[in-house]
Amino acid sequence: MKEPSFSIGVEEEYLLVDRSTRMLASSPPPELFKACETALEGRVSPEFLKCQIEVGTPVCSSLQEVRTELGYFRKTIAREAAVFDLAPIASSTHPFADWTDQPHTDKERYNEIARTMQLVVKRMVICGMHVHVGIEDEELRIELFNQLAYFLPHLLALSTSSPFWRGRNTGLKSYRLSVFNEMPRTGLPPGFDSYFDYRHTVDILVRAGVIEDATKIWWDLRPSDRFPTLEMRITDVCPLLDDAVAIAATFRCLCRMLYRLRRANQGWRQYSRFLLAENRWQAQRHGTNAQLIDFGRNETAAFPDMIEELIELILPDAVHFDCVSDVNHLREIAARGTSAERQLELAGDIPEDGHLPQDILDRIVDQLISETQRGL
Repeated sequence: MKEPSFSIGVEEEYLLVDRSTRMLASSPPPELFKACETALEGRVSPEFLKCQIEVGTPVCSSLQEVRTELGYFRKTIAREAAVFDLAPIASSTHPFADWTDQPHTDKERYNEIARTMQLVVKRMVICGMHVHVGIEDEELRIELFNQLAYFLPHLLALSTSSPFWRGRNTGLKSYRLSVFNEMPRTGLPPGFDSYFDYRHTVDILVRAGVIEDATKIWWDLRPSDRFPTLEMRITDVCPLLDDAVAIAATFRCLCRMLYRLRRANQGWRQYSRFLLAENRWQAQRHGTNAQLIDFGRNETAAFPDMIEELIELILPDAVHFDCVSDVNHLREIAARGTSAERQLELAGDIPEDGHLPQDILDRIVDQLISETQRGL
């Protein structure tokens, strides 16, 4: 079997906010999107809600390319948005936005989603980061897909940026997942015996007229329907670019690590989705403070300890991809926490009912604006 290319591409979604009021820009001027499309040569697009904007890198061969592309996207969108007194935030929720005030983009695809999903999709004032890794062989793609599910909670815990919703502390580090879980065909993916088994399952829904194609399947990890890639979708979007690149690097290295095992006629042990779902919940609830279950030992472990083991596991792959510094950055994330922790720290003592004063919420938005553009 020919070794996969392990090419990489990253998509990020941002929310647009008014710099003066810190509120979501519910209906940004069309001129902003036109300016961004011109500056970014079509690598940017509106999302389902008008307050969102999505970017996607080209196919990259190195993490340095990914870093350069994402940095350029953020810098360019911030520059063009500033003309209209707006700013992007790479955060998976807005701290106090009201989802009932957000109109969706008038495109046929989005109009159809709105008709089909009704109230559920109107709550999707959330953003994520998706990472594609090239696995050209279809059977290998499914083999790695089945095994990678084990690591999805770890990636989620490293990314959390959505502790607040409508001005309240949710008690979760990634409330985005709770919102997204209301959609059908989401959550941890099922396992498949083969690529044929996967296609047969998808085709049942397509032939029944329930979905048009596999792009309407929104699992935490999925074989892309458009590219020969595995697409990791569980993570929140990270305000800090270094964190985003580190997570992308880790997913790429995990793919190659599992391929190395396969080449040695080995594989990562697969556990029931019921058990993996518990780790997913712990990561969603606690972020880097989670005590995830080590299923090999049948006991919980502190997240920084699990990250040390993860780094050791993928270090040969980080060396191969020349991204050791990016993978080592996981230690910093595990030690100082994610955006969710920094937002909660800024919030200070939170009232029992979870409601935050408006001046604190405004400061959190300012922090998110600053971090999204840090170092660009």
